[in-house]
Amino acid sequence: MSDVTWLSRSALLVGDDGIEKLQSKHVLVIGLGGVGSFAAEFICRSGVGEMTIVDGDVVDPSNRNRQLPALATNHGVSKAQIMQERLLSINPDLKLQVVNAFLTPEKCREILEARYDYVMDCIDSVMPKITLLSTALEKNIPIVSSMGAGGKMDPTRLRITLLPDTYQCVFASYVRKRLNKLVNADKIKTVFSTEEMRKDSLIMTDGNNFKRSAYGTVSYLPAAFGGACASVVIRDLLGYPIEMAERPARISHKVLAKKKKKAN
Repeated sequence: MSDVTWLSRSALLVGDDGIEKLQSKHVLVIGLGGVGSFAAEFICRSGVGEMTIVDGDVVDPSNRNRQLPALATNHGVSKAQIMQERLLSINPDLKLQVVNAFLTPEKCREILEARYDYVMDCIDSVMPKITLLSTALEKNIPIVSSMGAGGKMDPTRLRITLLPDTYQCVFASYVRKRLNKLVNADKIKTVFSTEEMRKDSLIMTDGNNFKRSAYGTVSYLPAAFGGACASVVIRDLLGYPIEMAERPARISHKVLAKKKKKAN
């Protein structure tokens, strides 16, 4: 029997039954960067009993402004390895599987062969994200997906909604367009920001690992995204209600449909 006395403050809020329920769950976290590293730690500290974490990247000096694993002393070290040590230091009883690999379509299918109670998509590249989301939908696994945190600074503009209802997020629009033929895309919960993106913060990259460009980031915003994603997972696993943001009337689905029809 695992020692859960360290979760006594959580139990005051969710009850002993809630802690017991979380102890029985298995959460998959893919991507351990600015969003995913904090999301993974929040899931661990919530008392989830089993986790699988996935990332093939290593710490780069430019990660230190926003990513939990990144320190001046561990450049070049695997993010998955660092997070493995950190999570097990928080909860030595955690059942933890670590996949030190980038998410190719083949690796995605392999990873999702296991049983998960929830998937956290913290990937910041479009094509791997599409692969993960579509595969999770095929297997009917609950999933929350983080949208674009780059080029933004205001954490009060974060919203939670279903993928088709996202708005004013360029990254989310790319994802929507590529998944619009999937009838169950409306099962994907997302965390996104309504803040306008600072386009002048864009830089081009070498294109490795499906990532051609990146936007400037500030220390706290990816962590805020990670916290919001973790809140969706924990509340869903416990059966707590989650209020979904609605599209403003000026950009409702009906308005978009009319514009599309007029364009044709």
